[in-house]
Order: sequence, then C-alpha cells, then structure tokens
Amino acid sequence: MFSLPTLVSLLLLAVPNAVLATPCVSFDADFNLLAFGFDGKDWNAGQQDSWTSGSATDITASGRPPFDGNSTTCYLAQFFNAVYFINADKANPSNVHIYDAGAKSWSTQSVNAGTFDVFDFDTILDHDTNVFYAVSHNEVFFLDMGNLKTANATALNWNDALAAPFPADYKPIMGLAQNHVHFLNVPDIPAGSADIFVIHFSLFQPAPQAYPLSDGSAIPNTHGLTASFFQSEGVQQEFAFIPDDGSLTYVINVETNTTKTIAGPTTKDANAQYAASITALVQLDSTGALSFIPYKQGDDSANGAATWSAISKVAAVAPPASSGASGSSASAGASGTASGSASKATGSAGSKSGTATGAAAATGTDGANGALTNAVSFGAVAGAVMALFAALQ
Repeated sequence: MFSLPTLVSLLLLAVPNAVLATPCVSFDADFNLLAFGFDGKDWNAGQQDSWTSGSATDITASGRPPFDGNSTTCYLAQFFNAVYFINADKANPSNVHIYDAGAKSWSTQSVNAGTFDVFDFDTILDHDTNVFYAVSHNEVFFLDMGNLKTANATALNWNDALAAPFPADYKPIMGLAQNHVHFLNVPDIPAGSADIFVIHFSLFQPAPQAYPLSDGSAIPNTHGLTASFFQSEGVQQEFAFIPDDGSLTYVINVETNTTKTIAGPTTKDANAQYAASITALVQLDSTGALSFIPYKQGDDSANGAATWSAISKVAAVAPPASSGASGSSASAGASGTASGSASKATGSAGSKSGTATGAAAATGTDGANGALTNAVSFGAVAGAVMALFAALQ
C-alpha cells in the first residue's frame, strides 16, 4: 500500500496553486484612469466623464512587471507623467517599476533596500520633490526618484533619515498635502489631529495639528486609508481619509485646517485601495471592482450630495471576480495609490494590514483581479485522491 508521505505528495501535486494577483489603479498627468494587473492586462479608462460607459482601452505592453508581488502599490509622478510601482514583482521586491504614460512603455529601476524592510512599511510619493518618504520599523526612510520616467542603470538607495517619534506598535496612516506628511490615528494625541512631518526640513513638528469638523466633532482615531487630491497646478491641499468601516469619507484641508465629510464608499472594504484625481476619488475593492465619487474642491453643496458609481468601462473588459481577495485571504492589498497617498505593507510575507494603499498577498502571476484564478476545488481533489488510496489498500 501507499506510504503516508507518498499519499501526501500525490495530494499536494493534485492541488492547484491558489494564485492571487494585486492589481493597482492610478492616473496619468491628464487624469486618464489607468488600471494595471487586471487578468494579466492593463487598461486606460479615459477621463472621468467617460467612466460609466463603453470599454477601456488595452495598454498592455512588454516589460511590465508580473503583478505577483505582495501588495502592489502605484503612484503618479505628475511632473513626469510616469507611474511608479512598488512590490509588483515578488522575485525582486525592492525594484521600482516605471510606466512612462506618454510613451506607453515600461522599465525597471534597481533599488538597494539596505535596512529598509520592503515587507513592512508605509509610504507616500511627495509631489514636488518626487521622493518617496516611508516609515518602516519606526524609522523614516526616503528614496529619491529624481526626474525618472525611464529607469537608469545606476541603482537607487533607500536611505535612513531619522527615527520616527511613534510608539513601536503604531501602524502609520500617512496623508500627503502641502509637502507635509500627516500621520493619523497616532496614540496619545486627540482625535481629529495629526502629527506632521515637514518634508523640506526633514523634521517632525513639535505639536500635533487639529482638523475639526464644522460641528465640532472630529475624525475618529481608527485605522483607515488615504488618497490625496491633485491640483491642476501646485501641490495637493486636501487628502481623503476612509476608515476601514467605510462609514464616511473625511476630506482634510490643510490650508484651512478643517475637515469635511462626503459619502463613504458603497463597498465597505478595509482591504480596498484608493486613488484620487483633481475631481474624483476612486476605490478598487478586493474583488477588482472599481467605483468613484465625484469631488469638487471648495463646493460643499455638490460634495455633500455626491454619490458613488461603478466604473463600468473597466468592468466591461475585466469583470470583477466572483470571489476576490477578501475575508481571511485579504490581508495584503493596496491602498491610496495614484495620488501620492499612503501605501501600507506589513508582515514577513508582505501582507498589508488593511491598506495599499491592502488585499491578499500575491503568490503567482496575474489572476482574476485579485481573486483565486484556479476554480478547481481542493475538496474535490482531496476526495479523489483519498478514494484512490482506499481502492489500493
């Protein structure tokens, strides 16, 4: 009869690999919505007024990453019309992949991680300096992308700048506006306030800044995701904060030091990711479904009445998966991507804790928009092998 190791070997060989992809959404400099890593393809959904009809354009090109990394995140470098990708290749997790949106071409930038933990960090891409600022193991790191829209032959470096003044167990939530990084949900500071890192001086402000709502209430101290709204010119002045429960969307204005609320996303998904343009906030949920809410900066009436709508233009060519990277599998997706907002990666396997900015840790090539790509039932395979084993006894 079969030995136990032989039976186990047969069972393992018969079981299909569960492949989880980590797609990502961003914009180009003209604010066409770009969707990457959907069923092995990349798509251009055009500008906001066309998102609810027609079909997206296939922009898949050679040289793209496999999108099999642990929690792929992406960031628009507005000045250069380029999109940068972190953790898009599990075989080379420290590499940064670059999509030149003007040329529609890909290149791969080699990066030396040094002491930076590519599986445990939170980061933003600063608008003016084109530098990534990240917190990993309570240290502030930076990665200077220069003016790159095509990779060069010289490796870049993650550099350790200074220690972050947070408790060791703090999970950073980073919102970018006015060349400042705003840290939310910091222990021991009042709800609705942020600790602030000043990028141009590479220092933390000595006291937190409050961002109250007009009724005197405050953003709750809770985990969530961020995305920064671009401007047609200049740096971002506002960023959105979406709590994990999706109950509301909070928009923080760092010019007025105030907060407004707009509707929370229809899909309540702590493992979603978000991207913002000038006039919209986009959600990519764990199944690969895309939706958006229009936003007009400074128009409280229009924003208060705005509702979320599906982006059918991408769904027409890359339908959301029937079972996505949600539930127990969904610990490593992406948050806040294309708007210079924060991405979060945690865990030795690179799984994200509720952000990028996460859904499930990817272990293979592009799959059904973050869903299991192989529909063969483990139970059915196991049953067949066990039946064979019984017959041979």
